[in-house]
Amino acid sequence: MKNRQEIINKLNAAGLKVTPQRMAVLQTLAKLKIHPTADELYHEVVKTIPALSATTIYNTLEIFVEKGLIKRVKTDAGRMRYDHIMEQHHHLYSVVSDQMEDYFNPELDALLQDYFDKNEIKGFKVNEIRLQISGEFDK
Repeated sequence: MKNRQEIINKLNAAGLKVTPQRMAVLQTLAKLKIHPTADELYHEVVKTIPALSATTIYNTLEIFVEKGLIKRVKTDAGRMRYDHIMEQHHHLYSVVSDQMEDYFNPELDALLQDYFDKNEIKGFKVNEIRLQISGEFDK
């Protein structure tokens, strides 16, 4: 979500009322290059809306997940992080820092899709393929 109007359009398309709190949460998610936890997001958003409560952040994130505006991503450390990028991508996850970065690779996507097209899993329909690639980022 690059600009204010795009965020307004996404909220409207999801049937959600446009509020300053919702705008701030989505703008902050888009601005941050990390996949923040709810607490990390809260500490960023209160810089622009000081009266905002942590409960509002948690409730807003839940609504956004339910409406398909963002996704939850659980790390190996058991922390729940949030991702605003809904296009097909994977994650690079540092087991040392518990940080996560987006990884886009259309060739990998095609390879995985082709594999599952040819190798059906009985009794299971694949809706989405997301990888979390664990390792360590260069220092």
